[in-house]
Amino acid sequence: MRIFVAGAGPAGLYFSYLVKRRHPEWDVRVLEQNAADSTFGFGVVFSDRALEFLREDDPTTYDLITPQMQTWTDLKVVHRGTPVVIDGIGFAAIGRLQLLELLQRQAASVGVTPQYEQRVAEPPAGFDLIVGADGVNSTVRGWQDFGTTISHLTNKFAWYGTPSTFDTLTQTFVENQHGAFNAHHYRHSREMSTFVAECDAETWGRAGFASMGERATLAYLEKLFGHRLVSNNSVWRNFPNLRNRRWHVGNTVLIGDALRTAHFSIGSGTRLAMEDAIALAKALDNSQALANFEAARRPIVEKLVAAADASGAWYDAFPRHMKLAPREFAWSYIQRSGRVDPARLRKTSPRFVDGK
Repeated sequence: MRIFVAGAGPAGLYFSYLVKRRHPEWDVRVLEQNAADSTFGFGVVFSDRALEFLREDDPTTYDLITPQMQTWTDLKVVHRGTPVVIDGIGFAAIGRLQLLELLQRQAASVGVTPQYEQRVAEPPAGFDLIVGADGVNSTVRGWQDFGTTISHLTNKFAWYGTPSTFDTLTQTFVENQHGAFNAHHYRHSREMSTFVAECDAETWGRAGFASMGERATLAYLEKLFGHRLVSNNSVWRNFPNLRNRRWHVGNTVLIGDALRTAHFSIGSGTRLAMEDAIALAKALDNSQALANFEAARRPIVEKLVAAADASGAWYDAFPRHMKLAPREFAWSYIQRSGRVDPARLRKTSPRFVDGK
């Protein structure tokens, strides 16, 4: 079989590695429009038990990545200057570039060498399968009618890094004369943390960010949150909720963010992409591979996307939630996705539930 993979991010790299490992005789070609060391943002965060989903199917990659991750077992919500710790909600994080380098190493170990700084404008001929793993702005998705819809949340956000390191994933909510702001921040290495700044559209407008340059924006946010920030293509954006009615058309299939997005507040985007890669690689061992891939994955993805949508909607209204006192605000925050009810929370976070 000849397979063409567009995109050498986590989805494309990991799929290519898995399928070539399972079928060394297959021809797997990977093209990526960016350089090998090009990445946007800073860290990748995984919810729950990090990469436990890899342990059974791919212990080699699990053992390669997990020792490099920063881990913690609690999270913290800071509102009105008051930190509220929610115990038992574990996360792990790793630098985006570091994750890519590890996945590049895995791909090379089975003979997959992506071609970087190359972009294909039209469907390549002579391939049995075309995999669109080329992200939100997918070129592959434009080659067929996947029934694509894109809507945007109203909040503005920008992705920064900071040399400040934090003991746990923290959500900091603050107000000033322009309105309400939030920062999602967590360490992704011993020296650096990811720092995502967010505010509603009205606050963004009153603060004057539309006419601010990079230096002025950094100065404003550094003064607001009290941390030195580092930019890496850190532009203000609205989060895109991308969906496709069809996951595959003919011999072309989508995975990762090319297929659907999940709001960054639930820490599942990269995990979903890698799980897509696992499911598609397995499905290729049987007939009706693409239909079987969708049948196996769609129920799981739709459940997680529903939780991500609920979380994103909560953030779009966070200035209203900030009228609550710190502890009640933390309760609202932790239940925002609809996946954590009081009974479950008592099992996972007894100290928080008991007010300790």
